[in-house]
Amino acid sequence: MMSAITLQDAKQMLQKYIAAEQAVLKNQSYTIGTRTFTRANLTSIRNGRIEWQNIVKQLSGQGGMKVRRIVFRDDY
Repeated sequence: MMSAITLQDAKQMLQKYIAAEQAVLKNQSYTIGTRTFTRANLTSIRNGRIEWQNIVKQLSGQGGMKVRRIVFRDDY
């Protein structure tokens, strides 16, 4: 899937998720009488935004390997 997605496509999707998140944050739910309705699932939108952020990082060369340092100790 990753190879078919261009960096431009990924950036566009990321912008859509950011816009959706902002819209939901402005007015996530509304009440009619005693019932409350939720317009969208903010958690799902945020998860999608994070996923597209990671794809943008990978496609732009910023999502490389993480390097950890290992220190061997001789506690004998």
